[in-house]
Amino acid sequence: MLEELRITGLGVIDDTTLRLTAGMNVITGETGAGKTMVVTGLGLLFGGRADAGRVRSDPGRAVVEGRLRLGGKLGDEVRTRIADAGAEVDEDGSVLLSRTVTIEGRSRAHVGGRSMPVAMLTDIGERVLAVHGQSDQLRLLRPAEQRGALDRFAGPEHEKLLETYRESYGRWRAVVDDLADRRRNARDRAQEADLLKLGLDEISRVDPQPGEDEELRAEVQRLEHAEGLRVAATIAAQALAGGVEVSDETPDATQLLGTARRTLEAQAELDASLGELAGRIEEAATLVGDVASELSTYLGTLDADPARLEQIYERRAALRSLTRKYADDVEGVIAWADNARTRLSQLDNSDELLEELDKERQRLATQVGELAERLTAARVEAAGRFSEAVSVELAGLAMPHARVEIAVLPRGAGKDEPSVGDLAVGPDGADEIELRLLAHPGAPSLPLQKGASGGELSRVMLAIEVVFAGAGGPETLVFDEVDSGVGGTAAVEIGRRLARLARTHQVLVVTHLPQVAAFADRHLVVAKDTGGAITTSGVRIVEETERARELARMLAGLPDSDLGIAHAEELLAVAGREKSGR
Repeated sequence: MLEELRITGLGVIDDTTLRLTAGMNVITGETGAGKTMVVTGLGLLFGGRADAGRVRSDPGRAVVEGRLRLGGKLGDEVRTRIADAGAEVDEDGSVLLSRTVTIEGRSRAHVGGRSMPVAMLTDIGERVLAVHGQSDQLRLLRPAEQRGALDRFAGPEHEKLLETYRESYGRWRAVVDDLADRRRNARDRAQEADLLKLGLDEISRVDPQPGEDEELRAEVQRLEHAEGLRVAATIAAQALAGGVEVSDETPDATQLLGTARRTLEAQAELDASLGELAGRIEEAATLVGDVASELSTYLGTLDADPARLEQIYERRAALRSLTRKYADDVEGVIAWADNARTRLSQLDNSDELLEELDKERQRLATQVGELAERLTAARVEAAGRFSEAVSVELAGLAMPHARVEIAVLPRGAGKDEPSVGDLAVGPDGADEIELRLLAHPGAPSLPLQKGASGGELSRVMLAIEVVFAGAGGPETLVFDEVDSGVGGTAAVEIGRRLARLARTHQVLVVTHLPQVAAFADRHLVVAKDTGGAITTSGVRIVEETERARELARMLAGLPDSDLGIAHAEELLAVAGREKSGR
């Protein structure tokens, strides 16, 4: 739901804030006061084309800000989309959107305080807002949206069937594409398989092991520097045995440590701290003895072994040959081999595999065809219910002889798309959906955008939205001059239907009819201010007696007329009784 809309520097609007509510919000005002700028501002906020000609020269930029509160399934989708883009939704579930357009035509967008592409606002707008007006590119005129709306109208069981179909269709297309690729590129696949086999054979002959190159490098260092290592170990052993200048009379380190320990232990009775130090010397003697023993063992294993060194050189050369061809190191070569084995299994073009895939294709094609036929039957049934419901609504909107139909037509086959028998199937079934209007008996059935005038189209869209109200779609609906060319009883019926739609949606209506405005849950008036050097407009909420005076102005152009106010109060009373009976 859109809670607040602030517009600055756009057309005749200098700076104004619209505080909106759930239910039906009506915007009225004198002709030229700037009602259209409100709808224009909404369009900008949700990614519409920026027109620099509408930006006020002072301050030289137009800013539209809106606070959107997210709720329900669509709200969760928008919240996820915003989070994926790196922005954040406030803790209370609302998010601030902003669009700035300069007088030079530059445009910037922000979501949740972060700079975003304008396309992000468009994406959000398509999910949360639908604008209907004579000059708008209406959402439900798009064939894909018409199909989606009919599927929602058909009910949850139908949507489950559609989901099952989509899963089967996805598996079928995967098998069809795989089989076609194997047959079409048999030669390329065979050549690729041969190259992979050659590489695997070479790697298999060398049989590299994880970490082997590092182990060999360490062993080469030992063998290449065996003499230097022997000298270092010998000197260390001699030092532990009693110093570098060793003689039979020179005590070794262990003996010296033993003498020190015994000397301290003799005096330990006089000072306990010497006993503690004696214990630590004993630990040192043990450690020295262990190191001396290990040095002796090390010297016994140290051998130049030229034959082993030559063998390692050859092994490292073989490993380097692999790393030059397949990866940067031995681990990479092993990974390449694993991937090559997986790819080889995918390149399998044996007759047995092709036959197996073809059987799977036929099985899934039968399944997809059956599900597509069930989808078509369900859509035809739902289209009949829809047509009846919309036609009833149109009768109350000064179009008693008009009828709206949904034609469920066979889908045209796309280029390079496979078919199931005679069915041209796609991700959403085998049907094209088209909204058609029969303006009066005997008139041809024409696509909605061709068969309706501007005023008729707005009313048809209102009737459709009322019927679709409980079938999902955007939560906020905007109707701009949907009552054009209508008056009297039909105007009251438009107000009644908009109020009915407002039970489940947030509705914003720009209107010049008091019969419609009387049904508002919140009434906003756009008023001009011509007191300064530049004409500006602002928006305010009207309530109680002010509201009756605004309706009187709309009725007769006389806001202070007692007769007009009495008539306005009667309209408000009728609308109040209608709404209280919800």
